[in-house]
Amino acid sequence: MNRRICFSLSIFLILSFQIFAQSIQKYADIGDFKLENGQVIKDCKIGYRTFGKLNEAKSNAMLFPTWFGGNSQGLVWLIGPGKIADSTKYFVIAIDALGDGISSSPSNSILQPKEKFPEFNIRDMVNSQYEFVTKFLKLNHLFCVIGGSMGGMQTFQWIVSYPDFMDKAVAWVGSPKLTSYDLLLWNTELQAINMAQQCGAPSEMIMKTIADITDLNIETPEYHVSHTKPEEFYSQLKKYQENFSKNFNLYDWKSQLKAMIAHNVSAPYGNDMNKAAARVKTKVLSIVSLQDHMVDPQPAIDFAKLIHAQTIELNNDCGHLGPGCEIEKVNKTINEFLEK
Repeated sequence: MNRRICFSLSIFLILSFQIFAQSIQKYADIGDFKLENGQVIKDCKIGYRTFGKLNEAKSNAMLFPTWFGGNSQGLVWLIGPGKIADSTKYFVIAIDALGDGISSSPSNSILQPKEKFPEFNIRDMVNSQYEFVTKFLKLNHLFCVIGGSMGGMQTFQWIVSYPDFMDKAVAWVGSPKLTSYDLLLWNTELQAINMAQQCGAPSEMIMKTIADITDLNIETPEYHVSHTKPEEFYSQLKKYQENFSKNFNLYDWKSQLKAMIAHNVSAPYGNDMNKAAARVKTKVLSIVSLQDHMVDPQPAIDFAKLIHAQTIELNNDCGHLGPGCEIEKVNKTINEFLEK
């Protein structure tokens, strides 16, 4: 092996190790954490992963909260050169939301397991993240908060709760407040879980039913019809149910479900969205999917007008997963917005 090959291999191994080291799951202990309802998460832990390098001015930090049921590992594919969160430019902090099975959750709490775990909301998620960023990472400002779906809900909450704390914010398929249709969907899931638990159904069986409800709404009817042949339906449904029940914990799912049902950035201001919008000082990019059957896009569109945010409207049959079906356009739009 000649010197050039050895040198190239060494560089490759070093870079690979650095990338792997950055993607390692880390934890921060923020102590007993008081929730908005007065309850306390005992020995609260926040999971996170970091990518890229914090500059000397500490002005390039980007916070990336997780979506519903997801964890920071699931965000890794969106982090990197030219992607939604460009780690060559920004110090990206992928942070696990409360209840995701990594940060303090019903499934991993020793002192408050399962039903004993306190009920929290989206504001509590954001407040715990603020504690982590300011007290653990010692950052007094963020360049950007960015997130999709429930991560988008957290992003909207961030810009209202901590209006001076970041320069920019990007939310895709998120919402500042749920519509009646959103509430119908999430309460249907919650009721299905509660009734099945009362009947003593196994968690795995319950989650298979939740998988069906989720699959029904996450994409449009047109997408299902064009991508799944009737003769392939049962085999694909079985595979989806099995993967879903293995990857999502019933108690964690239920806890984040309740958090979303209670989500409303204007709640502390008499449910006046104008008052909530008046607090926002951040430059915001809101990306919505017009065919979204899981998180109705209208509240995000309306709120964007109130805060004079840039809005991108996607119109494809991928529904809630619309941004993923136009990922190149989304990447380009976000990077242009952040570089302005």
